[in-house]
Amino acid sequence: MLKKNIAAIVCCFALTTAFAGCGQKNISVSDSKTTASTSSAAASSESSNLVFGEDVRNYTAPEKGEKIIVIKVKDYGDIKIKLFPEYAEKGVENILGLAEKNYYNGIIFHRIINNFMIQGGDPTGTGMGGESIYGERFDGGTDPHLIHVSGAVAYANSGATSTNGSQFYIVTGQQLKESQFPTDYPAAAKAAYLKTGGAPWLDGGYTVFGQVFEGLDIVYKLQQVETDQNDKPLKDVVIESMTVGEYDGEELKWYITDYSTGETTTAAASQEASSEASSDASAQESSDTAASSEETSEDTSAE
Repeated sequence: MLKKNIAAIVCCFALTTAFAGCGQKNISVSDSKTTASTSSAAASSESSNLVFGEDVRNYTAPEKGEKIIVIKVKDYGDIKIKLFPEYAEKGVENILGLAEKNYYNGIIFHRIINNFMIQGGDPTGTGMGGESIYGERFDGGTDPHLIHVSGAVAYANSGATSTNGSQFYIVTGQQLKESQFPTDYPAAAKAAYLKTGGAPWLDGGYTVFGQVFEGLDIVYKLQQVETDQNDKPLKDVVIESMTVGEYDGEELKWYITDYSTGETTTAAASQEASSEASSDASAQESSDTAASSEETSEDTSAE
């Protein structure tokens, strides 16, 4: 049986797969049948020559007619998710297969932590259940193109991506400052995190397979519900349904600011913005390299 634990970090993270700091949260699934304590991140990625965050693809616009996931949360509304089969093939195959079987219908979000994430996918509602379409667990690996910016969707695990099941989480994260990043942190990832916030300390340890493009405001509302000492909502937050849909060309709302300002992003504009972000990141990287000194990173990581 899988038992979901969200424990506090007591040490600083490694440079490229984590973020420096203490006192935040990490997503881990405890399992008495599992002895793995490290991630299968780098070994499972086909883009092994890339450092995490060098080329961020979370905001790649979906093609019209492309399969998406639609989560209808009772009393809140719909959350729409862009999928990345090119970077997380098994993870996408799993979520599509489970959704087509109506596996998630009626399941609750059993763990919610403000400024971190909302988590669900366990049919028992206890954090101790769930299985994949392949059986109990599967290895979804990781890919350096996908990082834990706000709105990222990933599988929880028990210390390695080979222990993925049905439980997933959607990142809200926290706002980050320039001074919190090491001087050699990938410029593209830093630019994305500074714009959107997120949980960079999770990068490299979990299978990211999707990104919210509509309903991120709902995710942010959900993270504010009242919870008990185990981070379980006092009032059930229910996934009324999770279905497979198709992207119909609607406007994209990748960022929480899209909801507060009313601004939206079309698929074409999203591609243009992605190119501009890469250019900005390259310029920032050059500037960072030329700088003679930098502030030291602050302790703000979470486990």
